[in-house]
Amino acid sequence: MSKRNLIASAVVSAVALGSSAVVSADPLNELHKEEAKIHAAAAKSQEKINNLYEQSQELFIEYRGVVDETENLKVYNDYVATLVADQQRSIDSLQTQIDGIDGVKRGVVPLMFRMIDSLEKFIELDVPINLEERKERVERLRDVMANSNVTTSEQFRQVIEAYQIENQMGAASSIRAYQGTLDYQGTEITVDFFNLGRTAHLALSLDGKSAWVWDNDARAWEVLGAEYLSAVVTAVKMANKLLPPDLLKLPIKAAE
Repeated sequence: MSKRNLIASAVVSAVALGSSAVVSADPLNELHKEEAKIHAAAAKSQEKINNLYEQSQELFIEYRGVVDETENLKVYNDYVATLVADQQRSIDSLQTQIDGIDGVKRGVVPLMFRMIDSLEKFIELDVPINLEERKERVERLRDVMANSNVTTSEQFRQVIEAYQIENQMGAASSIRAYQGTLDYQGTEITVDFFNLGRTAHLALSLDGKSAWVWDNDARAWEVLGAEYLSAVVTAVKMANKLLPPDLLKLPIKAAE
């Protein structure tokens, strides 16, 4: 074989060998690429799995919270239901009482009118202590009874209060003094009144020179003798807190 042929043959062999190596390298590269894709897909799948796991854990925690809250709400609802049932019993009881109010009113209202009439008669027959004030109180009671805006309970309260005032006025320890006018034999005289409960009702002229005592049997004022004048002056001063309490000789009618 000539030298030229040997060189050509060597060149052809080299080319052929190079072509064979290229052909052999392409499948390996494809394998590497596919493997890389598989790893990338696996990584993405794992990431999705991790995310789903985390979401499932969050959902589980949320679910447990909802279950706990539901149980708490059930307990609370049972408690509220107990309260509602108790309130309903109270409402039923109040309704029963309300249903009976009309019957109570039918009995109480006539009673109050009788009490006011009795109080008015009592004042007319009683010792005339603060007479005008007491008469005005009775008139206010009648106005209250005629006022539709005043409840029956408030009407009854005011009637009872008027009786309590009358009761306190008659206490043996109650002393008071106040100015007013008395009618003595047709003459109006401005005086200082003094009363010791309902036991003694006296009057002293403003100049301190005359004194009177009320005779409830005669329904009239009687002039007091000079021997009582000093005591009446002292009594008025004591009632006005100008002098300390002390023993006095006053004209008091003995009980029969």
